[in-house]
Amino acid sequence: MAITIVSTLMIMLGYFLMLYGAVGFIQDKRLFSSAHKEYLAVIPDKKERFKGAHIIGWIILIVAICLFVGAFAIAIWDGARNQFGALKFFARFITMLYAMEIYDILFFDWYLLCRSNFFIHFYPELKSVDRSHFFGYNKKSHITHFIIYIPVCAAIALGLGVLF
Repeated sequence: MAITIVSTLMIMLGYFLMLYGAVGFIQDKRLFSSAHKEYLAVIPDKKERFKGAHIIGWIILIVAICLFVGAFAIAIWDGARNQFGALKFFARFITMLYAMEIYDILFFDWYLLCRSNFFIHFYPELKSVDRSHFFGYNKKSHITHFIIYIPVCAAIALGLGVLF
């Protein structure tokens, strides 16, 4: 259970770092594909905020990807070490991915998007946008993720269960 929690926290940190690197340093609208359309309409195409900002952003993104890979590697290694079957692997991965999705809904969508000034700090142009109706704008995407995670985790768990 402890490894599942640690892996989940690693994923959450990686997810936040991806957002921070993209929004705070890289600032390329192509990385904001899931952003609300009203934000995308107002966000200008920016050049580097300061010399080296893009490099810092890409380093942050690489660290985030390493956290994702590391979280799953630790989860798989521990499961193999403890002779997990397919059911235990499935439970671990579905827990990790569902926790990540709930984190996305509560922290990213509800808090960062609707309640805080996170995005406004990096894009003052967004002050004029009414954010009160943003929560839930991407609910279809979240529902799709919750549904897709089940067969994906099942397939991975079956593969790992057979392998280990």
